[in-house]
Amino acid sequence: MLTNGLGWPHLLILGLVVVLVFGSKRLPDTARSLGRSMRILKAETTSLRTDAEESEVDPARLAAMQRQVDELRARLADREKA
Repeated sequence: MLTNGLGWPHLLILGLVVVLVFGSKRLPDTARSLGRSMRILKAETTSLRTDAEESEVDPARLAAMQRQVDELRARLADREKA
């Protein structure tokens, strides 16, 4: 018995329905297309995960950027005073 309540008889009936709906000739093509889609999905999720890891901010770079922002604010304040 599977955890979601489907037993082997249910899965067998589901498999027979799939064969009847898609036909035995189209079933390999359908499975191949599903496999390709799963590979593409896996590649995209891996790519997104890698991009997220690469986009983490370096603390030293963040501090340098903050100094630049502070300098620009100081220059702007000086211009407004003049």
